[in-house]
Amino acid sequence: MSEQEFFEVELEDGKESGGDVLKEKTLEGLKKEEKEETKDFEPVCCICRRPENVAGKMTRVQGDFCICRDCMQRMFDTINTTGFPMEDMMDMGKMPNISMINLADLQGFAPYAPKIKKKKKEQKTEQAFDISQVPAPHKIKASLDEYIIGQEHAKKVMSVAVYNHYKRVSSDCGTDLDVEIEKSNMLMIGPTGSGKTYMVKTLAKLLDVPLAITDATSLTEAGYIGDDIESVVSKLLAAADNDVDKAEHGIIFIDEIDKIAKKRNTNQRDVSGESVQQGMLKLLEGAEVEVPVGASSKNAMVPMVTVNTKNILFICGGAFPDLEEIIKERLNKAASIGFKADLKDKYDKEENLLMKVLVEDVRKYGMIPEFLGRLPILFSLEALTEDMLVRVLAEPKNAIVRQYQKLLAMDEVKLEFEEGALYAIAAKAKEKKAGARALRAILEEYMLDIMYEIPKDDNIGKVTITKAYIEGAGGPLITMRGAAASMV
Repeated sequence: MSEQEFFEVELEDGKESGGDVLKEKTLEGLKKEEKEETKDFEPVCCICRRPENVAGKMTRVQGDFCICRDCMQRMFDTINTTGFPMEDMMDMGKMPNISMINLADLQGFAPYAPKIKKKKKEQKTEQAFDISQVPAPHKIKASLDEYIIGQEHAKKVMSVAVYNHYKRVSSDCGTDLDVEIEKSNMLMIGPTGSGKTYMVKTLAKLLDVPLAITDATSLTEAGYIGDDIESVVSKLLAAADNDVDKAEHGIIFIDEIDKIAKKRNTNQRDVSGESVQQGMLKLLEGAEVEVPVGASSKNAMVPMVTVNTKNILFICGGAFPDLEEIIKERLNKAASIGFKADLKDKYDKEENLLMKVLVEDVRKYGMIPEFLGRLPILFSLEALTEDMLVRVLAEPKNAIVRQYQKLLAMDEVKLEFEEGALYAIAAKAKEKKAGARALRAILEEYMLDIMYEIPKDDNIGKVTITKAYIEGAGGPLITMRGAAASMV
């Protein structure tokens, strides 16, 4: 072999070996990246669907297929109780209709298991929550003022309660444990459409914390059709992207809380009333509960995770219909006989009767004392007056009028409302007795024809909604581009 041929063979061998080395490095890099992606998530048993922190150490078989020790032991026990000797089990060819399970085949049929982030270990030296990130109460209220009209007392109470709650969270994370601060859960009472849900949404957006809004009407006692009580925490976990640490500092707003009041004059079992209140006691006070991930009820096909509700702020809200009658009855008992007695119809026309509510009134309505004791902050929202409805139409950052103005601005058309038209809309909304929700329904009715006709004509430059149009005595003012206004 010549010297030139010898070097060419060595060069080819080097290329082949270099390609194998490069391939091995690429595979190692992919495996390393895969480990980096999954290191923050804990494995879930594909048979019992329990995460590693509940089921214990997992056995990984062929890829992401994991089995806990309990399920593995059950499989071995099943094989051992078949009655076949081990030498016959090794030679499966002699035994007809019997084959070993291929775990690789189960990966395609295994139900989808949501990824669960590992819960970080508590570090007492490091503060997990910084109180400096939470705005002061006056700043929280100022931000709420930009979106919510009126309700000054309610906004002040909520701002102080939220600020004190996160100071409590900060003190629990620190080293000063001499004084333990209790939770400041809230019970919010107000007529429909007064802004209960909207106030909580704005608050959660301001604080940048996970928020779960759930409805108490679907909650039932454990073992009955409906959502389990732990489902409210499961929704908060989903809002925090299955991050347990983040969810444990979130806010849960339970709407329609008045629907779980004790039923009166019933001979049937109350599975969605008093029993639900009793089941919620541990959640409100603070306890470690196992909640399903990605489902509303516990079953064998979904993983479970433990969440501590000690630092979760619970806000309960409801309209409490007919609560005014209970308040009125209590107030009329004060002076009902003699020359100085109050008239029985003194409080009949008072709209803000809910502002006089006491804990005893809510207890008489059907809420048990243990439940009310875990909601120490009780406040009411005012009923919206006609002037407040006019302000709701135009003043907030995302007011309904501004929303329609933005929609028409996309068609290069300017939309304006006369002041008389705003008061006419507010008067109609007041008659519907649905609060601020009625404003959108009324505007949808009157804006339908305008939104339908405007895209037809590119010459329309401005539309003015008049009081006569709202009252049905005329039409809106249409201004063409470069022309005078005309009635339509």
